Amino acid sequence: MQTRHQPIARDAMAYVLAGGRGSRLAELTDKRAKPAVHFGGKARIIDFALSNALNSGIRRIGVATQYKAHSLIRHLQRGWNFLRPERNESFDILPASQRVSESQWYEGTADAVFQNIDIIESYAPEYMVLLAGDHVYKMDYELMLQQHVDSGADVTVGCLEVPRMEAVGFGVMHVDEKDVITAFIEKPKDPPGIPGQRDMALASMGIYVFQTKFLIEQLRRDADDPKSKRDFGGDIIPHIVKHGKAVAHRFSSSCVRAESELEPYWRDVGTIDAYWQASIDLTDVVPSLDLYDRSWPLWTYSEVTPPAKFVHDEDGRRGYATSSLVAGGCIVSGSSLHRSLLFSGVRTHSFSSVTDSVIMPDCQIGRGARLHKCVLDSGIIIPPGLIIGEHPEDDAQRFRRTDSGICLVTQPMIDRLVA
Repeated sequence: MQTRHQPIARDAMAYVLAGGRGSRLAELTDKRAKPAVHFGGKARIIDFALSNALNSGIRRIGVATQYKAHSLIRHLQRGWNFLRPERNESFDILPASQRVSESQWYEGTADAVFQNIDIIESYAPEYMVLLAGDHVYKMDYELMLQQHVDSGADVTVGCLEVPRMEAVGFGVMHVDEKDVITAFIEKPKDPPGIPGQRDMALASMGIYVFQTKFLIEQLRRDADDPKSKRDFGGDIIPHIVKHGKAVAHRFSSSCVRAESELEPYWRDVGTIDAYWQASIDLTDVVPSLDLYDRSWPLWTYSEVTPPAKFVHDEDGRRGYATSSLVAGGCIVSGSSLHRSLLFSGVRTHSFSSVTDSVIMPDCQIGRGARLHKCVLDSGIIIPPGLIIGEHPEDDAQRFRRTDSGICLVTQPMIDRLVA
């Protein structure tokens, strides 16, 4: 094997598929794509895939967008414009723009790459790392690239080891003892187990590594197939499994963990409950996901804000927070926070309380209001005295309340209350 003098990642391009709505997040994605949803008090969901690519040494990145992409594109322009062509770096935002025909948007994940083959070829990367833009995790793609090269695979598929019956909502891989994929099944009712671990299954993460030339050949072949749905999981990968060599790459072998992170961390925050839980978990004394790990930083748009401010120190009117993350520009005025996340620019007014809640940027919590187990969309103005999260029947009529009691609140819902 030829000795390499630089990481494989320097010869790779990361291509992030960020066009999906994420409809299970309901009104939270009414005006933004799922990858653009705020997460962690400061970032957006897509920042995890992009930061993984950058931290892995990849310096050519493309992002394919489609559904209600304005806030996503604005975030990418503001936060990811530091990659420079003169350093052999590139960052391309690739909206669905009818580049193939005047009537054709991106018809599937494979088509979202196929329509931009000319842009990919102009950079001439040796390898392509295809990524979903809507998951929360830390991973070193260099290790996956190394396995791809060493194994001689046509495609390497990133996968999670999950309890077998929890894999019914994923694409699931049947593998042999060497992790060569022998079958790829979308959302099976009875997922196949892993050799030697029959109670576990390998679920696809939506991460694929290809040699660029081979990928382009497969995309063109698939585009000529009238029966194809233009999808990697449904079409491209099963074809390679049948006619080539597909190998599974286990997330546990390339996940990045700080000293405090005991288990490999990966979350699909695609439901209101999952989004709320992953957010609130960050308030733990030792959270499962360490946002403070400086060895693998989470890159994002760093908004210029003043420090967070806590004011008033009177009995019953004291500004304080416990077990909470509070971003810059927030003013906690004579009010209390517990086990909550406040994004930038939030104002909580006197005698109000916020517990177990996620408050997105620029919200205002009115005087005397009480919020419990809420997710507030950005820019909401909560009227004085409003109580959310304490009366299930009322909440279910006024807001989107999940079976576990999480209330998603948007400004139109508040407007209907005060109309």
